[in-house]
Amino acid sequence: MSSVSNTGEKPYTCKICSSSFTKKQTMLQHMRIHTGEKRYSCEVCGFAFTHKHSVVSHMRTHTGERPYSCEVCGSSFSEKKNLIVHMRTHTGEKPYSCEICGFSFARKYEIFTHMRTHTGEKPYSCQVCGSSFTMKHYLVSHIRTHTGEKPYSCEICGSSFAWKQNMFKHMQTHTGEKPYSCEVCGSSFMQKNSMVRHMRTHTGEKQYSCEVCGSSFSEKKNLIIHMRTHTGEKPYSCKVCDSSFTMKHHVVSHMRTHTGEKPYSCKVCGSSFTQKESMLEHMRIHTGEKPYSCEICGSSFARKPSMLEHMRIHTGEKPYSCKVCGCSFAWRHAVLQHMRTHYK
Repeated sequence: MSSVSNTGEKPYTCKICSSSFTKKQTMLQHMRIHTGEKRYSCEVCGFAFTHKHSVVSHMRTHTGERPYSCEVCGSSFSEKKNLIVHMRTHTGEKPYSCEICGFSFARKYEIFTHMRTHTGEKPYSCQVCGSSFTMKHYLVSHIRTHTGEKPYSCEICGSSFAWKQNMFKHMQTHTGEKPYSCEVCGSSFMQKNSMVRHMRTHTGEKQYSCEVCGSSFSEKKNLIIHMRTHTGEKPYSCKVCDSSFTMKHHVVSHMRTHTGEKPYSCKVCGSSFTQKESMLEHMRIHTGEKPYSCEICGSSFARKPSMLEHMRIHTGEKPYSCKVCGCSFAWRHAVLQHMRTHYK
């Protein structure tokens, strides 16, 4: 080893940016960044590079060679730097930290992108609608909303997608793969965000709170739906009768009152129903299941409304009133029977 390397001296300096180097050869290679010289070319596709090691790495895109393997999970990579970054998924190392908020990242480019959340910089702009983005690949994906391009195709059924992650999610419907597992109960999920949401059923975490009444929710979408109880918003409308609903699946169920569709069938007797909940309630006729119990006397019921009606025996509640004489009753059928005494 040379004395220069031992002392740490860097006698060679770039005249353009003042970077210093221990070896003259390294400084000359660095100069190509400024001159734009690319003396190394790929013999397959003609791409040119400033450094020899770059063309060696590039050739692996043609040969498919991946000489760097992870000793933990066996994943392989074409470049050593990609293996180093991958290893952080096992070690949890995040060497790049934000000086403003302290967030840390495993990859260098992630901190550059993150800094834009503080500066507000969005350097990538759409020439069609003017929308701007913090990252180039966000812009590339956005452009497809204008072009309609769907470059990612399912090899099994041929369905095409605008975004790669959507294609991967779709592929799991064919393979049945559920790579994300709950460490508490072992339930498995196709998507990571589904597993994260599920974990809240164990932790009881409810991070989304209503500013009006203080109710809290484990998922943001549930808070959005809840807010409609305060605003009265009903964004989903029936195209036949103009009835409106707070939730999308309510209008889907309502439409069956017009179409007569009954997609849910009993496997025992063949009875069909417009809603899944109705079919599940019906199944209890066959199974004898009575999941709803009275906390006072222990009587059990197949349907929740039946249990609530029963509770009136204990509470004395009489919500049904006769419009003629004002007598009140605990059950609807009782007030209907009573009305016949007025209208013989």
